[in-house]
Amino acid sequence: MSKIKVLLVDDHAVVRMGFKMLINAEEDMEVIGEAESGELGIKSYKELLPNLVIMDITMPGIGGIEAIDRILANDKSAKILVLSAHEDSVHPKRVLKAGALGYLTKRSAAEELIKAIRTVHSGKKYLEASIAQQMAITNLSGENNPVEVLSDREFEVFISLAKGKSTNEIADTMCLSPRTVGTHLYNIKQKLNANNSAEIALIAIRCGLMDP
Repeated sequence: MSKIKVLLVDDHAVVRMGFKMLINAEEDMEVIGEAESGELGIKSYKELLPNLVIMDITMPGIGGIEAIDRILANDKSAKILVLSAHEDSVHPKRVLKAGALGYLTKRSAAEELIKAIRTVHSGKKYLEASIAQQMAITNLSGENNPVEVLSDREFEVFISLAKGKSTNEIADTMCLSPRTVGTHLYNIKQKLNANNSAEIALIAIRCGLMDP
């Protein structure tokens, strides 16, 4: 029986170690590689050609959503399962739009992770029940989330700004120039009709992306 070959992409070594132990304990799957950033995840994907990628989205550098975009641009058949700390409905919608097949929160049970891996590997979509419910309620209410107008990179800058990070801090974390971050900030303010960081934070709270 050929095993499901898994690549883990997460910037926390302890998290990777825990997931690796869980996955390797299953007879039909094994972790064949690890990466601590989106950039290294893309590189490892090309080198190792895994059957499935487990991807965090909040990481230094390009981040997970852009890494998903680039992996799928290189290989349309790539199967990606996102495992994230974000429990809102905005992040899952974005990663599914980017082409990921599944979304789980890091609080989900070990058995659910294993089930999600098998489901995504078979080519089907997998959403944690509470996340799927949130997304369904949002869709039924017909409310348009204002942050949906942001590009993936603008969205990442938006979240960092909402958390109170400075332009220089964001530039360092995302490996961008302060000028590029400034351009993103200008576009974010224009698109969301926000005048300052306080208003950006308020929008993030209203969208359920941050606690009040």
